[in-house]
Amino acid sequence: MTFASLGLIEPLLRTLDSLDYKTPTAVQAQAIVPILQGRDLMAAAQTGTGKTAGFALPVLQRLMMEGPEVASNSVRALVLVPTRELAEQVLQSFVTYGQHLPLRSFAAYGGVSINPQMMKLRKGVDVLVATPGRLLDLYRQKAVKFNQVQTLVLDEADRMLDLGFASELEDVFRVLPKKRQTLLFSATFSDVIRSMASEMLNDPLSIEVSPRNAAAKSVKQWLIPVDKKRKGELFLHLYQTKRWSQALVFVKTRKGVDELEAELQRHGISADAIHGDKPQATRQRALQRFKDGEVKVLVATDVAARGLDIDTMPLVVNFDLPTVAEDYVHRIGRTGRAGSTGQAVSLVCADEVQLLSAIETLTQQVLQRVDEPDFIPDHRVPQTLPGGQVVKKPKKAKKPKVVGGGKSGSLGRWMETDEPAAPVVKAVRKVPSFGGVAGKPGKFTK
Repeated sequence: MTFASLGLIEPLLRTLDSLDYKTPTAVQAQAIVPILQGRDLMAAAQTGTGKTAGFALPVLQRLMMEGPEVASNSVRALVLVPTRELAEQVLQSFVTYGQHLPLRSFAAYGGVSINPQMMKLRKGVDVLVATPGRLLDLYRQKAVKFNQVQTLVLDEADRMLDLGFASELEDVFRVLPKKRQTLLFSATFSDVIRSMASEMLNDPLSIEVSPRNAAAKSVKQWLIPVDKKRKGELFLHLYQTKRWSQALVFVKTRKGVDELEAELQRHGISADAIHGDKPQATRQRALQRFKDGEVKVLVATDVAARGLDIDTMPLVVNFDLPTVAEDYVHRIGRTGRAGSTGQAVSLVCADEVQLLSAIETLTQQVLQRVDEPDFIPDHRVPQTLPGGQVVKKPKKAKKPKVVGGGKSGSLGRWMETDEPAAPVVKAVRKVPSFGGVAGKPGKFTK
């Protein structure tokens, strides 16, 4: 199969040839034709499989072939994404693929001044890539109109709900034209998102080019059990003894990111950091330094789990496991891309065993455990079984009662620790209701 056989026009084929794109990936082969036909689509595929081109190429072609010229402050194709980094990446894809087309593309997101964005939108843009919050800010200031929107793309919709964008999404959908093409692309689709899509999309075609929520086979995965307080020490030990060239390290909290970055720098390791409290210019500079090889370790929260595209990324380290299991798939999808192989190692402590169980249940595999001799944890990480179950420590037999009053022996604890395990709180997603009447608030389901 070739891109020409999918019906793409000559300017796009010329661009693909210059980019040395020879053969469509599985998701591109299955998605491009139905999108060109105007169908609604829900596509799930692993990271690094060409999802962006799968929707960008046909959307650009439809904009060229259909509809009037874009009006002032208007937009014809709207792409919603959860993070600033992903917005920039998707915009760059549209600019690259559309380099021989007379179309305008732009990205709008928070963390930077809104005034230049308002100025840019005055002439109208054919493709607007935006985060939901900033898009609504622009709409409320009458800087953008939606009456010309013919295609809506949700890239990583599950992540937008995890990040708390439910109410913003509902507000956006309320003001969009009801007659439009809607496309959902992601590496993972939770049951909640699938239920939402059934209400929001019109007779959608569903595409799954890999096992649902599976991690890429090109990524070797394993975990190292360790006590929480020794994670930083273990990472330094691994970095030095394994002679890692570069590593992308995911930490759960912003404070944890800053602390690890400072610790690495104290030991003479070139490190930088990305998280939500840092200005966008600082985040972009850190990412570029990492891509250029000036920085050896990039420490980040999950803002970098999606939208960070580095073809030669050799290693991802889960310093902390993610609280949402699907994010594990996205994290390790930063390596093993574009036909390359990669590695993903997780440093797991005892109170993360339920998070580990959730990940193994989602991916339907039990991660290999590799002990590091000098870092055997005092508080062991309970074993897990296929399906993600936690193997609890057997109950101790009751001791016979002692005359004179003594208490019966207590049940054994499944976690050998003097500290209580941190409670695992399952996030409750607020999901917009898309079945209501336009102009009226939708209902949330929890």
